[in-house]
Amino acid sequence: MCENIRSTRTCPRSFVADAPLHRRKQRKPAHRFLSSVGNVPSDDTSRAKDYSYCYCYYYTPTRKKTQAFERLRAHIFHILEKTDGMGLIFIRTIVIFIATLIVMRLMGKRQIGEMQPYELVITLVIADLACIPMADNSIPLLYGLVAILTVYFLHQVICLLDLNFRQAKAVVSGIPSIVLNKNGIDDAELKKNNLDVSDLIESLRVEGYFALDAVQYALYEAEGTFSALPKPDYENLQTSLPIILIDEGKFDEKNVERTQKSKAYFMDVLQRLGCKNLKKVLVMTVDGNGKIYFQQKGEKYKTLSLSWDKALW
Repeated sequence: MCENIRSTRTCPRSFVADAPLHRRKQRKPAHRFLSSVGNVPSDDTSRAKDYSYCYCYYYTPTRKKTQAFERLRAHIFHILEKTDGMGLIFIRTIVIFIATLIVMRLMGKRQIGEMQPYELVITLVIADLACIPMADNSIPLLYGLVAILTVYFLHQVICLLDLNFRQAKAVVSGIPSIVLNKNGIDDAELKKNNLDVSDLIESLRVEGYFALDAVQYALYEAEGTFSALPKPDYENLQTSLPIILIDEGKFDEKNVERTQKSKAYFMDVLQRLGCKNLKKVLVMTVDGNGKIYFQQKGEKYKTLSLSWDKALW
């Protein structure tokens, strides 16, 4: 009658006396209750013999589940102690991995594709923050999770600025840089992006354009990808592979040898093109058929076809 009720009401003394012995031994009162008369403790038989009282047992309905969970937790910690902390690192790594994966998915598909500069920084920071609590057991796991969530919050703030404020987008993400136009190579734009002519030529070759005069426009996007707009007849303009003879006012010795000509020969070519100072030359290329692409700094490019006896390559 009183087993599942937490109460101090009196009940017949025979309840305790008549209770089975095994139940009295196994079940201990969760709390020490007082009798209803004189505040005499119920377990003080010398003072409470003239009073009627009873033990009232209180058990939570999830006690078995709680005990099972405690045994499981003790078993897990016992295994972790046996493995010298390796098991703890294993569990911490799983937690950090799941948290990082969730955060990266919340950042959107661009985070795993073409990234803006700030997105690349956030990705590197998250990777570093995730590694620290994985390997160092002295750092609370919660610290790593809070740091990762903080970076995610900053990412969301920057995304809002990027979408709603054009000036902030230009500062945070940057703008595309047109490095080649109808006048030729834009040396100033190349320097803004810490690039040179050889980098531009390499990017053009990756896109399938080998001659500088075969492209109308070329630009680097804000996230670093390269795009080019070719001329309508660009296939007829690149019948042979061009090589660089002069780059930023300096001859390329190996490429000069490939042409089977001397520097004096190409200095005469520069004279014909109206260039008297070698240091003013931004770039000069030649292909196997003798077609010259020449551009001075700050001027429009020029082309010239040399009369060679045969194609060199």
